[in-house]
Amino acid sequence: MFASLLGKLSWSQLPQDAITRGGAGSIVAGVFAIVVLITLLGRWKWLWKEWLTTQDPKKIGVMYIIVAVVMLLRGAGDALLMRTQQATAAGASGGILDSYHFQQIVSAHGTIMIFFVAMGLMFGLINLVLPLQIGARDVAFPFLNATSFWLFFAGMALVNLSLVIGDFSAAGWLSYPPLSELKYSPTVGVDYWIWALQIAGVGSMLSGINFLVTIIKMRAPGMTFMKMPMFAWSVMASMTLVAFAFPILTVTLALLALDRTLGMHFFTAGSGGNAMMYVNLIWAWGHPEVYILVLPAFGIYSEIVATFARKKLFGYTSMVWAIWAIVVLSFTVWLHHFFTMGAGADVNAFFGIMTGVIAIPTGVKIFNWLFTMYRGRISFKSPMLWFMGFVVVFTIGGVMGVLMSVPAIDYQVHNSLFLVAHFHMMIVGGVVFGYFAGLTYWFPKIFGFRLHEGLGKLAFWFWIGGFLLAFMPLYILGLMGATRRLDHYDASLGWQPLFIVAGIGALCVGVGIGFQLLQLIVSIWQRDQRRDLTGDPWGGRTLEWSVPSPAPVYNFTTTPVITDRDQFWVDKQSGKKPVKQYEDVLLPKNSGASVFIAGFAFMFGFGMVWHIYWLSVLALLALVTTIIVRASNDEPEYILTAKEVEKMDHALSRRKEQYV
Repeated sequence: MFASLLGKLSWSQLPQDAITRGGAGSIVAGVFAIVVLITLLGRWKWLWKEWLTTQDPKKIGVMYIIVAVVMLLRGAGDALLMRTQQATAAGASGGILDSYHFQQIVSAHGTIMIFFVAMGLMFGLINLVLPLQIGARDVAFPFLNATSFWLFFAGMALVNLSLVIGDFSAAGWLSYPPLSELKYSPTVGVDYWIWALQIAGVGSMLSGINFLVTIIKMRAPGMTFMKMPMFAWSVMASMTLVAFAFPILTVTLALLALDRTLGMHFFTAGSGGNAMMYVNLIWAWGHPEVYILVLPAFGIYSEIVATFARKKLFGYTSMVWAIWAIVVLSFTVWLHHFFTMGAGADVNAFFGIMTGVIAIPTGVKIFNWLFTMYRGRISFKSPMLWFMGFVVVFTIGGVMGVLMSVPAIDYQVHNSLFLVAHFHMMIVGGVVFGYFAGLTYWFPKIFGFRLHEGLGKLAFWFWIGGFLLAFMPLYILGLMGATRRLDHYDASLGWQPLFIVAGIGALCVGVGIGFQLLQLIVSIWQRDQRRDLTGDPWGGRTLEWSVPSPAPVYNFTTTPVITDRDQFWVDKQSGKKPVKQYEDVLLPKNSGASVFIAGFAFMFGFGMVWHIYWLSVLALLALVTTIIVRASNDEPEYILTAKEVEKMDHALSRRKEQYV
C-alpha cells in the first residue's frame, strides 16, 4: 500500500557514488544555507512582498539573471568534469567517472546551458530593457510574465532535484529515441528531462507571446516600427520564433512522455512508430531555437557598437531585413542536423543550400557593425571587448558551419568533436558573449552603479583565451575521428595531448567566470564610488538612458513622444530637456498566484517522473483552481497617482544630490 502511494520512489534512489553525493550535498547545503540566512536576517516577509510576488518586469529580469548565473556555475562545473574525464581517460586509465555518470553529465550540461542559462539570460535582459526601450511602463501581460518566470524556475528545480533523488537522462541533451525509450532508459532520468523542459518550455512560450504583444501594442506615441531600436527588432523576431517553434517542442515532449508512461509507440520502430519523426520534430524546434537565442544577442551588439563608436547604426533598414530573413530561413535548415540518416540526395541538397543561404543575412549584420565602427570614435570598454571577441569566435564557427552545410563534408565530420566545436563557437561566441556584453552594458541601468572595468576586462581575456584553447583542439580531434560523448579512448590514437590542452582551456574559462564573480563582489562593495548619477553612463542613444538609474517602478514620469529613430541621442545633441508632466500611472498589484501555479506545476512534474499519479492529479486540479481564482480577480491593478509619482521623482533627485 505504502509503496503504491510513492510510485517508483524509494530510499535506493538517493545518490550512491562519491561525486554524485558531493553534487547532491552541495545543492542541499546551498538551499539550507540560504534558508537559514534569510531566517536569521528576518527577511522572509520582505522577500515575499518585494520580490517573489512582484510583477515588475525589472525585478523579474533580475530574478531570471540570478537563476541563469547559478545554473551557469553548475553547467561550467559539468564542463570541467567532462574535460577532466577526457583528458585522463586514455588507455588503461578509466578517468574519474564511469560511462553512465559521464553520459548523464553530458546530457545535463547541454540541457542546462541552453534552457536555463542562455534562455534565462535572454528573458532576463528582455524584461529589464525592452519596456524602457520602447517607452512602455510595463509589459502587455504582467501576471503572465511573472508566471513564465516561475515556470522557468520550476523546470530548473526539477533538473537540480535529479541530482538529489534519482538520476538524470543519459540519452544526450535532446534525448533521441530509441535510447530515450523505456526499454533502453528504464530509470527516471529521461522523465526528469521531459517534465523539466515541458514546464520551463510552456513558460518560454507564454513569454514569447507576451513580449510580442508588448512590442506590437505598447510602443511610445510616434514610435513606428522603423523607429524602433534594433534590440527591440531582434526581440520581436526572436519572440515570433518562440511563438511558432515552442509548440513543436511541447508536442514532441508530450509524445515521448506518452511512449514512456502509457506504453505508446510514436517513436518505437519495432511497434509501428518512427524514431526519425522525433528527430525531425526536435530539430524543427531545435534549429530555430539557435536563432531564438542569437537574435537578441545581435540586437545587443547593434546597441553597443553604435554607442561605443559614437555613430548611428550603419544600414538600419538592411539590418531589419536581415533579421527577418533569418526568421524565415531558420525553419528551412533543420535537416542539416541529420544529413547522414538517409533522407536522400535531393532533400540533402535543398537543406545544404538553405544552410549556406542563411549565412548571408548574418554576414550582412557583421559588415554593418564593422561599417558602424569605421571612422567612429571607438571606446574599447568591456562591453565592446565582448563584441570584438564575438566577431572573432563567431566568424570561425560560422565558416566551419558553412563547410558542414555541404552534405559530403558533413558525412565526414558528423557526430564528431568538430561539430561540438562549431556548435559551442556559435552558441557561446554568439549568444553568451552577447548576453555578457548586454549585462555589462545595462548593469548601471539595472542596479544604479557600474561594474569594475579592470576585473571585467580580465574576465574577458581569460574567457576568450580559454575558450579558443578549449575548442580549437576539438576541430583537430574531430578530423582525427574523435566522436561526441566519448568517455574513454585508446592511448595509441594520440588524442590525449589535445584533450589536455582543451581541459586547460576549460580551466581558463573557469578562471574567467571567477573574475566575473569577483567583479560583481568588488563592484557591490564599492557601489557608492561607482554610482551612476546621470542615468546615461555610456553616452547612450536609446530611451532607457533617459530615466534615472536604477529605473523607477513606473519607468517614465512622462510618456515619451518619438519623432526620430535615436530619440534620446537627438534630444541630447539639440540640448532639448524633457518637460516633466506628472500623470497617474496604472501598475499591476503583487500576486502570489504565479508562485503557487509554478509550485503546483513542479509537484505535477515530480509526480509524473516518479509515477505518483495521485500527486499529479491533485497538483493539476490545484493549478487549474489557482488560475480560475486569479482570473476572477476584478482588481489586479492599482493607480500610482501623479502626486505620488512626483514625490518619488523628487526623492530620486535628492538621492542623486546626496552622492554628488
